Amino acid sequence: MTAPTAPEGQGTSTRPYLIRALHDWCTDNGFTPYVAVFVDRSVQVPMEYVKNNEIVLNVGFEATSGLKLGNEFIEFRARFGGVARDIVVPIDHVVAIYARENGQGMAFPMPTDVAGAGMASEPAALPTDDGTPPAAVPAARGLRLASEADDRDDTPAPGDEPPEPPAGGSRPSLKRIK
Repeated sequence: MTAPTAPEGQGTSTRPYLIRALHDWCTDNGFTPYVAVFVDRSVQVPMEYVKNNEIVLNVGFEATSGLKLGNEFIEFRARFGGVARDIVVPIDHVVAIYARENGQGMAFPMPTDVAGAGMASEPAALPTDDGTPPAAVPAARGLRLASEADDRDDTPAPGDEPPEPPAGGSRPSLKRIK
């Protein structure tokens, strides 16, 4: 597979490299890597498991067969309800990768097609169940985008206490890895 081309001076997207690095980090530390994926017509996943244009997939080696973390697609085979399914996710549709056990990982911007670019003849996204616009899905989950990481200073002020973790049953939150 060849690397995607980018305008001169910009290079290729860092997203596939960061996804592979965080997948390796999770695996090396005994964590389970999960990816949150924005789902539209270009994503091949079991649609019955999609909620609010999003699906969270376990991409650990134990849960997948033939996992390929490429520069343009994540491809693998996995069982859903006991049935093996082929999964194909465009890299730009991965909105987060994190460790299931502690929530550490990284969030990414939504795909550019969601804003209406590139798909003039058909809608870019499926309608959401609760009326939330597709572009608001990551924000509603409390995910911070990788592009926002450079603009924020997460250093706590002296005397600041870390926030209390949410009470049971909720999903882990993402934490920026420096």
